Amino acid sequence: MEKTLYGKTLADWQKSLSLLTPLMAGKPVVWINPALAPFHEALADIPLTAGDVEAASARLKRFAPLLAQLFPEVAPAQGIIESELVRVPEFAAALTRRYSLEEPPKLWLKKDSHLPISGSVKARGGIYEVLFNAEQLAIRHGLLTVTDDYRRLADETCRQLFGQHKIAVGSTGNLGLSIGIAAARLGFSTTVHMSADARQWKKDKLRSHGVTVIEYAGDYGLAVEEGRRQAEADPRCHFIDDENSSTLFLGYAVAGERVKAQLDALQITIDAQHPLCVYLPCGVGGGPGGIAFGLKLAFGDHVHCFFAEPTQSPCMLLGMASGLHEAVSVTDFGISNHTAADGLAVGRPSGFVGRSMQRMISGCYTVPDEELFSLLRLLDSTEHLQLEPSALAGAPGVARITSARFPNIQLGNAIHLIWATGGGMVPAEEMQHYLAVADNGEPQSGLNSPA
Repeated sequence: MEKTLYGKTLADWQKSLSLLTPLMAGKPVVWINPALAPFHEALADIPLTAGDVEAASARLKRFAPLLAQLFPEVAPAQGIIESELVRVPEFAAALTRRYSLEEPPKLWLKKDSHLPISGSVKARGGIYEVLFNAEQLAIRHGLLTVTDDYRRLADETCRQLFGQHKIAVGSTGNLGLSIGIAAARLGFSTTVHMSADARQWKKDKLRSHGVTVIEYAGDYGLAVEEGRRQAEADPRCHFIDDENSSTLFLGYAVAGERVKAQLDALQITIDAQHPLCVYLPCGVGGGPGGIAFGLKLAFGDHVHCFFAEPTQSPCMLLGMASGLHEAVSVTDFGISNHTAADGLAVGRPSGFVGRSMQRMISGCYTVPDEELFSLLRLLDSTEHLQLEPSALAGAPGVARITSARFPNIQLGNAIHLIWATGGGMVPAEEMQHYLAVADNGEPQSGLNSPA
C-alpha cells in the first residue's frame, strides 16, 4: 500500500497542489494566494487589532529614554529603533537588465539590515518582547507605573529583580542576537538555543554579552522545542516563542505606521493607482507576518505583501498553499531545509502567522541560494550596500510578480519595497566570504560554508 502524507498519497498531493512537484525539485516557484480577500474581511482571521498595535507603539515610546541611555547607538534617534528607507536606482537598473524587465521599477530598500543594537529586523519584535516582559515584571513588583520615567528600570533595584528572572529563545541567529543583547543589558539571565546552521560570529557575539548559547545538531525546530521544554520547567523563565508570540508579532507590526510616515515625508502617494508592493524574507513567519499586518493597517488594500523563502526552506508557502500550516514540515516532502540563508532555514511554519495571514498575503515565492549570492554581489557593486544572504530574498520580488502577472495590481505605477532584514553587523571577514562565494559560484547547501 502506498504511503500517505496527511491523508493523501504523494501523487494525490502533486495533483491537488500543482507547485509541489517543482517545489520538491528545488526549482523557484511563485504562489499567488487564491484566498486573498479585502482587508476588512481578512481582519477576522487575526486575534489582534489596530488598538493593539497602537499600544505597542506607545510602549516603545515610553521605553525610548531608557533605550537611549542603555544603547548609545540609539541616542541620536532619542531611543527609537528605526531604519532608513532609501532609493536604490542603480540596483533597480541592474535588476531590470538581469530579469529583462520592461522598465526599471520604482524601487526602495528598507534598511532593517542596519537597525541599531543588533543589525537586523529582529531588533523590532525581539527587543519589544524583552521590553514588554521587563515592564510587566516591574509593574507587578510595584517598581513601575506607566506614567513613570522608564529610565528607573536601569536602577539597581530593577536590575536585581531582572537578575532573578530568565529569558530564553530558540533562534537561527538574528532573533537570538536581538533578544540576547537587549535582555542581558537589562540584567536578565539569558539563554539562546541555536541551531547548528547559525553563524559562529553570532554565537560569539552573544557570548561576549554574557549570554548562554546552547547549540543543537538538528535544525531550528529542535532548538525551539528544547528551549521551550526547559523554560516550562522554570517558573522564572520567560520563553520568547517566535512561532506563536502575539507580543513579538506586535513589535514588528509597529513598522507599518513608521513606513507610512516615511513615505508621507517623501511625498509618495500610495493608493489604488499607485500600490505598494513589499517583499519580505520569511523564516518561521513572525517578523514578516507582523510587518505585513502593520502595513495592511497603514495602507489597507493598496499594499501587497509577498513572503520570500529559500527553495530548500519554503515552509510558509507549503503550509499556506496546502492548508496544513504548522502540521507540515518541508522535510515531509523531501525538501532538505539546508540553505546558506541561515536566518530563513526553517522547516515548519508558524501556524499562528499562517492562519492570521491566510487571506492577507498576496503570495509567496522561492529563491535558490545561488541567486541570493548573485544579488548580494549586485547590491554591493551598484549601491555599495552589504547584506547577509537571507536579506536578499526580497530582491527578486519585482521580477517574480511581473512574470506571474499577479491580478489586481497596477504594476505600471507601483512602488516596490525590498525589506532588507539583516547584515549590518556581519564581520568584515564574513562578508568577504559571502562576496567570494558570489564571485566563485560555489554551490551552497547551508552546510558547506563556515558556521
